Amino acid sequence: MSDTRVTVLLAPDEAPLPGLEALEGLARVRQLQGDEGLAEALADTDVLVVTDFRVEALEAAWPEPCPIQWVHATSAGVDALMIPPIRDGGFPVTNAAGVFDRGIAEYVLGAILLFAKDTLTNLALQREHRWQHRETALIRDQRALVVGAGSIGRSVATLLGALGMEVVGTARRAREDAAFDRVHAQQDLPDLLGDADYVIVTAPLTPDTEGLFDDHHFGLMKPGAAFINVGRGAIVRTEALLRALDGPLAGAALDVFEQEPLPADHPLWDRPDVMLSAHMAGDFIGWRQALGEQFVDNFNRWRLGEPLANPVDTARGYGRR
Repeated sequence: MSDTRVTVLLAPDEAPLPGLEALEGLARVRQLQGDEGLAEALADTDVLVVTDFRVEALEAAWPEPCPIQWVHATSAGVDALMIPPIRDGGFPVTNAAGVFDRGIAEYVLGAILLFAKDTLTNLALQREHRWQHRETALIRDQRALVVGAGSIGRSVATLLGALGMEVVGTARRAREDAAFDRVHAQQDLPDLLGDADYVIVTAPLTPDTEGLFDDHHFGLMKPGAAFINVGRGAIVRTEALLRALDGPLAGAALDVFEQEPLPADHPLWDRPDVMLSAHMAGDFIGWRQALGEQFVDNFNRWRLGEPLANPVDTARGYGRR
C-alpha cells in the first residue's frame, strides 16, 4: 500500500493541503498546483483529491485507460465535479461532508440575528451618527424553513432549534428526523414558503434545484421574511431575488451567487437590506487542516478495505445520507 499514488489537485496559488504528512510510508503524495503536468500526473494516480474544480482541464487530461480508483472532493458540494469520466467511472467518489456543517450553521444563525436585531440598520445609522431607538424581534418561536435537509441542513436545524425556533425542512422524501420539527418532501415547498419567517437554502445543486427560487417561489414567501442562501448560487435566479427584495422580502444574506466572484458593479452590493460574503460561510480557522485530516482518515479506511465515509451518489450528484 506504500506504493499507492495520491495526487492532490490544487489551484495555481493554493498552498499544499495540510495534514497529509500522516500518509508518509503509506502512500506517495503529489500536490499539483495548476494544470502543468496534469495529464502525466493523472496517468500515475490511484487516488485523486480535488481541492480546485478546474473541470475543463481535468476532463481534457483524463487518462485512458484510467488507473484512478477513488476520487475525493474537499468540498460538500460536488455538482461541478460530475464530469462524465468521474460520474460514470465506476469508482467511489467521496466528499467533505461534516467539515463545514458547524461553520455554516453558525453563519446562518448570525444572519438570522442580523435581521431579527435589525443590525444592518444599526450600522447604517452608526455611519450617519444618528441615534434612533427601535424595537427588534425575538427569534424564539419564529419558523425557519431549511431547503435541503442533508448534513448541513441538519446542523442548521439543530442550532436553531436549540434557541427555540421551529424548524421545518425539505428533502427528496419526507422523513422523521430528530433535528427538525418536520421534514417534508421537496414537492411540498410551495405550501411551506408562506409560513416561514426565514427561508434558508442548504441544498446541493442538481437538475431539480437549479433555478428553484424564481419569481414564482419568491412570490410565495411570507411578507417580511428573510432569505438566506448558503447552498449553491445557481439555485437562485438573482434577477428574481432583486425583484423580491423590491417587494415583500425583508432582506437576504447571500454567501453564494450565480456568478462568482460577484461583479463589482452588481446591484446587490449597494442594497441596504442585503449582507454579502465571498463563498466563505463554512471556512472556519483551521478548515484546511480539518480537510486534510478527514482525507487521511478515509484513506486509512480505504487501505484496510473498510467502507469509505461520505460516499457520493454520482447519479444524483450529492452525498448519500
